[in-house]
Amino acid sequence: MNLSEWIQRIMVGSGAQWVMYVMLGLSVISVAIILERAWFFWSLRDDLDVLAKELRTSLDDSIETAKKRMDASPSAEAAVVSAGLAMANRGAPAAEEAMAGALALQRMKLERRLAYLGTLGNNAPFIGLVGTVLGVIQAFQQLGNQNKDAMGNVMVGIAEALIATGVGLVVAIPAVVAFNIVNKSISSVESNVSIMAKYVAAQLLADKSDGGPPLAKGGAPVVAGNGGRESSSSVLAASGS
Repeated sequence: MNLSEWIQRIMVGSGAQWVMYVMLGLSVISVAIILERAWFFWSLRDDLDVLAKELRTSLDDSIETAKKRMDASPSAEAAVVSAGLAMANRGAPAAEEAMAGALALQRMKLERRLAYLGTLGNNAPFIGLVGTVLGVIQAFQQLGNQNKDAMGNVMVGIAEALIATGVGLVVAIPAVVAFNIVNKSISSVESNVSIMAKYVAAQLLADKSDGGPPLAKGGAPVVAGNGGRESSSSVLAASGS
């Protein structure tokens, strides 16, 4: 028996059913991840238009007031801005670096398990195609037997092969959709963070130029580093990376 015949015997003996069991297991994991990500993003929901307006209003009052408002919000945007406000007493550059670090941390949380969905969405059709190939090989093997039941067995084998392809597509499509939705949500978070970071940086620079920085926690005056000349470009660069 040569290598080709040995591989063919293994493929014909295994059939395509085991591929469908694999796809079923992968689909269960995929649905669990999709539901977990949906719940996670739902827990972060907030009215960002109102949040941005209240951030501007509270910044006119004091940095401490703005930080309390951000701490009360469950959104990822508020967590990033809050990290910057916590470093406001060290100046605009320090606040920008703090927000850049907090944004990277939030991005890691938002992207958690996203690689699985992307991998499954890209490869599930190929796994289904394996089942199709095995089913077709099995069908032609039955046809080669040339007995009276050959044509019926061929039809069964081809049907099983097509089912494997269909299962692969059914598993892949929701994974790809969820992957794209999560990526879009992450992009929206980064855009919102960029806008709100500009508010914070503008307020710190304005306070520095007016000579009247807001009071940090404990009543210590806020002192902006590097002459207050830095802008929010570093945060924007971090969010765009």
